Amino acid sequence: MPRGSNQKFKLYYLAKIMLEKTDEEHYITMPEILRELERYEVTAERKSVYTDLKDLERLGIEVEGEQVGKSYHYHVVDRQFELPEMKLLVDAIQSSKFITARKSRELIKKLEGFVSEYDARKLQRQVHVSGRIKAMNESIYYNVDEIHHAIAENRKIRFHYYQWNTKKEMELRRGGEYYCVSPWGLSWDAENYYLIGYDSEAEKIKHYRVDKMLHIQMTEEQREGRELYQKLDLASYSRKSFGMFGGKEEKVRLRVRNDLAGVIIDRFGKEVMMVPGQEGYFTVSVDVNVSSQFFGWIFALGDGMEILGPEWVKEEMKREIGKVMEMYAK
Repeated sequence: MPRGSNQKFKLYYLAKIMLEKTDEEHYITMPEILRELERYEVTAERKSVYTDLKDLERLGIEVEGEQVGKSYHYHVVDRQFELPEMKLLVDAIQSSKFITARKSRELIKKLEGFVSEYDARKLQRQVHVSGRIKAMNESIYYNVDEIHHAIAENRKIRFHYYQWNTKKEMELRRGGEYYCVSPWGLSWDAENYYLIGYDSEAEKIKHYRVDKMLHIQMTEEQREGRELYQKLDLASYSRKSFGMFGGKEEKVRLRVRNDLAGVIIDRFGKEVMMVPGQEGYFTVSVDVNVSSQFFGWIFALGDGMEILGPEWVKEEMKREIGKVMEMYAK
């Protein structure tokens, strides 16, 4: 039998065939394997393929053969990722606001390479499930990489920070001046990526939306603010900052309707102490950064939640409600 032009790649193409053409529900016979190898210009005899299928186990690809009638059916078992795991990853990518639509398609296409062509079609159907608004700044992937690099090198970074104007144009903040920050960590909150860093000028920890950062450059300066960052509980920091908006930190006492216990737990965790009260309500004291976003969260829950103290927070809530009422009265 004449040798094919790709004979030295025989084991590679055999692995490719088994991974793409088989799974728990789809099998391939020996004549089909030989025909598929011929498509890649690889010639083989049955006996050598039997040996090659066993050799695939050394590459971490376990192939199982099952006799059906007079022939054997072969398929790959124990893949690196199971289909439910892949669907979970695809859904996470698709629902992530900070990943652009184009990058989502690229990542999902790469994930399809970990499953058979049959299961890949199931992942493709998942892609069209959602029409969520996605990020428009594709540099976020390189931003994250640059931030991690600066953290590893213990260096400060500088960058431009932008906002959208009414003309739907990117507008640099601070008149285009660079922000200079000591990067210490990244946080994913409310579907957005945030850089947690130390601002030497303000002498405090701040956060920045990574997808709104442009032209990141690592500087020669060593990072500062290590002690402040080490004292920071990132999980607690995210819970206190609604939508990652800042504000004065305060312990706020709330009166909450019993059926909203899940809302409190989802926001502040199971460790929060809920004190039973009267008429189907309980009270709870939580640390928050008092901001318009916090008041909006309270307001959205209607009569299910009430601020009991401190007094200045109650008064600030009334002012916020007053502003809204005046706006709609005009």
